[in-house]
Amino acid sequence: MSEFVDGVMGIIKKRDAAAFEFHQAVKEVLESIEILYEREPSYGKYKIVERIVEPERVITFRVPWMRDDGSVEVNRGIRVQFNSAIGPYKGGLRFHPSVTVGTLKFLGFEQIFKNALTTLLLGGGKGGSDFDPKGKSDMEVMRFCHSFMLELYRHIDPNTDIPAGDIGVGAREIGYLFGIYKKIVNKFECVLTGKGRQYGGSLIRPEATGYGATYFLMEMLNTKGCNLEDKKVAISGSGNVAQFATQKVTEYGGKVITLSDSTGYIVDDDGIDREKLEFVMWLKNVKRGRIREYSEKFKCEYHEDNKMWASRKFDVAMPCATQNELQKDDAKALVKNGCQAVSEGANMPCVPEAIDIFQNNDVLFGPGKAANAGGVAVSGLEMSQNSQYLYWTRETVDDHLKRIMKDINHQAFETSKEFGQKWNYVLGANIAGFRKVADSMIHQGIV
Repeated sequence: MSEFVDGVMGIIKKRDAAAFEFHQAVKEVLESIEILYEREPSYGKYKIVERIVEPERVITFRVPWMRDDGSVEVNRGIRVQFNSAIGPYKGGLRFHPSVTVGTLKFLGFEQIFKNALTTLLLGGGKGGSDFDPKGKSDMEVMRFCHSFMLELYRHIDPNTDIPAGDIGVGAREIGYLFGIYKKIVNKFECVLTGKGRQYGGSLIRPEATGYGATYFLMEMLNTKGCNLEDKKVAISGSGNVAQFATQKVTEYGGKVITLSDSTGYIVDDDGIDREKLEFVMWLKNVKRGRIREYSEKFKCEYHEDNKMWASRKFDVAMPCATQNELQKDDAKALVKNGCQAVSEGANMPCVPEAIDIFQNNDVLFGPGKAANAGGVAVSGLEMSQNSQYLYWTRETVDDHLKRIMKDINHQAFETSKEFGQKWNYVLGANIAGFRKVADSMIHQGIV
């Protein structure tokens, strides 16, 4: 590492010794912006990096709640309000046993630059709890959400911090959170996005991240005169992002042949068409079953190992499951088999070594902070609709989403060219997002 990167990473590792994903996210950004620092000495003068890697505020609190049998459980609630230089904190809530302050710092740090790229006035934040909604009754989830919001409400409002959903926080959880917030503050206001359509939610919001990752992928391919027609596509995951990426890829003429969950993956060489996708949506959203059941119904391959990316020749890969799921050997296999493009639907699903392999072999690579920004983009559009007390049509929201993803691609692509590394979307996205936030911080003084 250079002296610049090494110095900042030393600070990070001393303060957050065990937050390895946070280290990874910071290091990627630092390595990209080093060339910008050489051009703009004011960033060093005002200690922009040293300030931007430290959250403005981290809130932790206990969340006691009661099970149906009367027993009491206690979880930890967390909200990382990372940076508000260009707007109120914006970022999802994650309910999962793996949630820690370190996890949320990684996600919140990424959110700063993702939000900056959307062109919307949104700062970066993230939050959640180590509560696991799986296996809980609706009443247990409701009691937890109410207890969680009884503390969180003190730290959020439409002009300060607007949380949304994430892993483990869907329409049910958002509804419970919004209901108790509204009762506490006695106001109906846009303090949460991802709400139900009946009470202020936006059309296209459930689809937004998967659609957006596909729109970004299409824009990347367009820069080389290509499209998705007849391309074989590997998608990991089988949740919200994977489902709607599958839908949109299929609409554009691609053939999705894989999906996965925590137990294994399926390979359907005939492609996951509309009828099959409807089954996946029922299986995962209603029955909450396992992807293995897809293979039993449609008589295709099912594997319990982690060799999905090497299982076939894929033209395009879309990791849509979780962070660090695509390893170095997976990237080697994809390159060997002729993969042309990778679009990250999840947050940081590719390890740094995998990204290096893609870039060194001229594989178009769309990093998550650019490719999966569709979710927060439509959350911003939901805020706009709420502020006007309006509902936009599906077509209007989708047109705005396409425009935003096209603009994100343009910013990253043009910035990569500006710094002499054409098609390096990692560098382009990091510099474009960082520059917007850093310049705002300088204008606002040492705060």
